Amino acid sequence: MNTEKVVEHIVTWLKDYATNAKVNGFVIGISGGIDSAVTSTLCAKTGFPVLCLEMPIHQAENQITRAYNHIEWLQNNFSKIQTQTIQLTPVFDSLVDSFPSVENEEERFMSLANTRARLRMTSLYYFAALNGYLVAGTGNKVEDFGVGFFTKYGDGGVDLSPIADLTKTEVYKIAKYLGVNNEIIQAAPTDGLWGDDRTDEDQIGASYPELEWAMQMIDEGKTMDDFDGRKRTVLKIYTKLHKANKHKMNPIPVCIIPKELK
Repeated sequence: MNTEKVVEHIVTWLKDYATNAKVNGFVIGISGGIDSAVTSTLCAKTGFPVLCLEMPIHQAENQITRAYNHIEWLQNNFSKIQTQTIQLTPVFDSLVDSFPSVENEEERFMSLANTRARLRMTSLYYFAALNGYLVAGTGNKVEDFGVGFFTKYGDGGVDLSPIADLTKTEVYKIAKYLGVNNEIIQAAPTDGLWGDDRTDEDQIGASYPELEWAMQMIDEGKTMDDFDGRKRTVLKIYTKLHKANKHKMNPIPVCIIPKELK
């Protein structure tokens, strides 16, 4: 990958899109992770104002620290960086208290994790509407089109996706080229939706390089029968998640009414 040219291409694409849409800038949620760090930096390089939102919900302290450090780095390197911290923990807790209790606490736990992402999406769009900004998405290719590792109408609810055609490995290369803080580059990827230190790999059962390999094998027409051992396991994980999360990647189904019935 020609990293320099890819960065130039994305920045130009962002700049052209914002200009044609006649908007004032970008708003992005800063998690302390690699994807939001790279996306916010690319947005900043356009010269448009960028509003960085930090939206903790029972967040691990190290994630919050990395997010603040990245925002400070952006402000030291770019002139139009705004920042706002929205304390969503009391909002989340109040919402949880208003929900009825359930018998299956495990299912409730998963549902509430996705609720965190949707609260953040609501906050992003509040500030986007207030300022005439676009919500910049942070999903990469493997998350958005491979295993569907995002929340529908949560972190998947965005106006544009600058890095969605890049694998996680490519995102890391761009991060190093841009000079993103090492603490972010070295941190294990996590969606930050659980209030603990579990990583993406803990949840998925495979690393991003493994998932990228599986994505390539599927594109080449390979099946699980072509492999054994760990490779077969990874391909099974990828295939299962891709199938289960297809509803996130495809357009919303629309019931088309036959003309003769209208």
